[in-house]
Amino acid sequence: MARAVVRTALRRSLDQVRHVRVARPGAVTGLVAEVFAQMERDFGMLAPPVALHSPAPRVLAASWVMLRETLLAGGRADRAAKEAVAAAVSLGNSCPYCVEVHGATLGGLVRSPDSAAIAEGRIEEVADARLRALAEWARAGAARREAGTPLTEAQRSEFVGVAATFHYLNRMVNVFLPDSPLPRGTPGSARPGVRRLLGWLTRPGRGRDPEPGRSLALLPAAPPAAEPSWARAAPHVAGAVARASAAVDAAGERSVPPAVRALLARRLADWDGRPPGLSRAWVEEAVAGLAADERPAGRLALLTALASYQVDQGVVDAFRARGPGDRELVELTSWASLAAALRVVGE
Repeated sequence: MARAVVRTALRRSLDQVRHVRVARPGAVTGLVAEVFAQMERDFGMLAPPVALHSPAPRVLAASWVMLRETLLAGGRADRAAKEAVAAAVSLGNSCPYCVEVHGATLGGLVRSPDSAAIAEGRIEEVADARLRALAEWARAGAARREAGTPLTEAQRSEFVGVAATFHYLNRMVNVFLPDSPLPRGTPGSARPGVRRLLGWLTRPGRGRDPEPGRSLALLPAAPPAAEPSWARAAPHVAGAVARASAAVDAAGERSVPPAVRALLARRLADWDGRPPGLSRAWVEEAVAGLAADERPAGRLALLTALASYQVDQGVVDAFRARGPGDRELVELTSWASLAAALRVVGE
């Protein structure tokens, strides 16, 4: 009964998605229907951070393939450690929604105070030395460094894959979702219990992780050269990142003006991974060289990539003023988010 109540509440949480209209489970066909079916089967719910991509079916598939093959699929890294990385990356990116979801899932897997310490940003208090080292590494956004704990090459590929996925999803969530996955109006006294139910719902079913590679067929194969070097020790991760990158790059070519793509590429080339701060003056300076009709797209792309917490209704409205619809909005933000994510972990 409790499981059904939480799942129903999470389905209704699709109404929390801002700026775009999300496809509804009973009214989808084709690629969107395939992704939704896999998501409910393998993740236990129709997750809003993935479902929000539904106006752009290929990008929806890309977000799901990355999430499934890095976080959910079985491999050399255990699910609890991957959830710790997901929660810690989300802390570093100031994404409370993802911290709450993946902190709850970690709590369903690790029956100790360590899960709460990670979710609450008290990583130095984590008693398990391996989880503490992985969480510190992930929160620092330092996937290009050693993790501070011995890893095989395959484990490292999987953990960096999780980090890349959440650097991507955190940005999309900050743009399109509120601070919490719990329904509006959930009483404060009820929230701990609902979080426990959420953690129970999203942990691996019957102790088994989904089979690696089963989602890859949702997207066309990419050439081996497109696979990032850090992922190659885990073929399902390498294939997921390569296929997703190809789909998102194609979306960017379709929905992002060339001058904006070039501007973000230049900005990322000199970026040290740190947020630019609370002021948005840097954005106005950066887009000043664009044509007037391209500045709204440039502003949205730069903010999504470098300071997603600063994207507000005005930024989105300015982008849409000249006619872009839901698909273009999802494609632009997805392209900017993945470009930044891959830059953080090292392409």
